[in-house]
Amino acid sequence: MAIPEKPSDHPSFPKKSKIGVLLVNLGTPEGTDYWSMRRYLKEFLMDKRVVDIYRPLWWLILNGPILTFRPSKSGKAYQKIWDKDNYGSPLRKFTINQTQKIKENFVSNQDIVIDYAMRYGIPSINKVLDNMMSQGCKKVILVPLYPQYAASTSATVKDVVFKWMLKQRWQPDLRTVAPWFDEKEYIKALASTVKDNLKNNKKPDVLIISFHGIPKRYFLAGDPYHCHCIKTARLLKEELKLPDDQVLVTFQSRFGPEPWLQPYTDKTIIELAKTGTKNIAVIAPGFISDCLETLEEINVEARELFFENGGQNFNYIPCLNDNKYSIKLLENLIKKNLLGWID
Repeated sequence: MAIPEKPSDHPSFPKKSKIGVLLVNLGTPEGTDYWSMRRYLKEFLMDKRVVDIYRPLWWLILNGPILTFRPSKSGKAYQKIWDKDNYGSPLRKFTINQTQKIKENFVSNQDIVIDYAMRYGIPSINKVLDNMMSQGCKKVILVPLYPQYAASTSATVKDVVFKWMLKQRWQPDLRTVAPWFDEKEYIKALASTVKDNLKNNKKPDVLIISFHGIPKRYFLAGDPYHCHCIKTARLLKEELKLPDDQVLVTFQSRFGPEPWLQPYTDKTIIELAKTGTKNIAVIAPGFISDCLETLEEINVEARELFFENGGQNFNYIPCLNDNKYSIKLLENLIKKNLLGWID
């Protein structure tokens, strides 16, 4: 029996398939105006992984008071950190820079396609994956840019990718970079960033390690996020060789009336200032890139709270962003996940 030839109209890929590396961060609004903020907040807050209360009730609350008033409030907060002439959101800037620098480190291998997407906003995960497929990527490494795993961050990125996979006739092979909350390179990158920042600043009495919070109910349901945060903080404290009484772990960005992970960052900072602590430093290792929650919530709001209650020196330590430690960390995580896929 003769082997039939491939039909002339059969879709085909380049003879040598490529590997896509997709970095995914949380996302950002396109602007600080009301409607840009409303679109972004609606997409974000309608995610069941982010807010998991009874959907009909939540739809009424979200489309009623929240999306009526919160876009204006959030827009004013974003305006404090917005770069009107270039990238807009700092998170967008750092994600683009991270992607570009990693591309430069893999420039010798033309079979690796590196790009970024946003879970909420643009460029969307689906669009970037479609583009990778059109370039001949039959293998994809997914890099959620969250050091600690949480259902409302890492899992929701995977949800979108898996739903995209369901629609593909010819699915690419997929690898997902695991959370790196206790990776030696990550801890050393954090410690090096702290040391570099403190060289020319007053030594703090207390280092506050602030993570984004989640509702306590999520933790009790089995989310490992709190455990990952605590381990990151412990390893960072040990790497910096700091005594226990000079390090505090706190949680920020709570939303709604139910209890979230505690202690809360803002209340802790107020209490420290009121009880005589004059010098503090704050780092937010749950974010790889600076964003609204770090630059406005910590470096503006928390700073003001500290000074208003008697504090004297407040040092915000930036995220890894696109510094040399960050790029080396991400590059090595990608290389580990390329093992067996490249010669």
